[in-house]
Amino acid sequence: MTRPVAVITGATSGLGRIAALDLAGRGYRIGMVARSRTKADAMTSELKAVVGDVPVDVFYADLGLISHARRVGQEIAAFYPRLDVLVNNAGLHAFSQRTTTEGFADMTAVNYLGPFVLAQALTDRLLSSGPSRIVNVASEASQQAKTIAPAEDLRDVAPYTRRASMSLYGRTKLMTIMWTQELARRLDPAKVTVNCCDPGFNATGLGRDLPGSEVLRRVLNTLRIGDPRKGAGIIVRLATDPAFAHTSGGYFSVRDAKPLECPEPGRDPRVQKELWDQTMALLAYRGAFG
Repeated sequence: MTRPVAVITGATSGLGRIAALDLAGRGYRIGMVARSRTKADAMTSELKAVVGDVPVDVFYADLGLISHARRVGQEIAAFYPRLDVLVNNAGLHAFSQRTTTEGFADMTAVNYLGPFVLAQALTDRLLSSGPSRIVNVASEASQQAKTIAPAEDLRDVAPYTRRASMSLYGRTKLMTIMWTQELARRLDPAKVTVNCCDPGFNATGLGRDLPGSEVLRRVLNTLRIGDPRKGAGIIVRLATDPAFAHTSGGYFSVRDAKPLECPEPGRDPRVQKELWDQTMALLAYRGAFG
């Protein structure tokens, strides 16, 4: 296996699709984590049509289910002798509460718990492949989260309105930033760097649950508002640019990769450690790590 390997979640559409095409064009073998075989087949065909003989591997899982995230992580670790890049890009903005079959809020599971478990399952492979990189896709919406109480927030499955959904979505993205920075402290940056980004506003399928979202997306694309190529650009830059080879624990803006601070509720390393500890305890109780 001579090509570097990049595993990307949410690679069949939006930012992930563009990032996968860009990374493939740079010589990466692409591993996609997907739910839909139809979308995965279409994306595989597009990659081969655009890039040529790029190797593409597909791993099927619903990252909203902890058992799936753990299982697919183990499959990926067993499949690849080395892993150079993990991009946790898959995301969801739900406008009303939905609970997974494992008892978690869907948005919390897809945006935070699933990526956390996937990265945990792949950590040994990433370390043995070093130098390697983890890139987590966060959001400016993290600023909408005015408080963070890890023990309660991880377990919160209370109903909410469409209006309240933004702050709850932002809370899951705040967790992403907090987890990124705590994980960076736990890993040797000479072997694995961990960074996250704010990809800006992008006219993708993230808000697909909102009535009329597809029409709005087409209008925004026509007006060239929310161009996802910019958001994908910061993802690829963190994954490949030599300038970030020794940077870990950072949060970077789509605007010229400007360094950003974690929003205040989750900035304290003690709170970040609390989130880590509560997450590990919760997932161990649910059987996520055996």
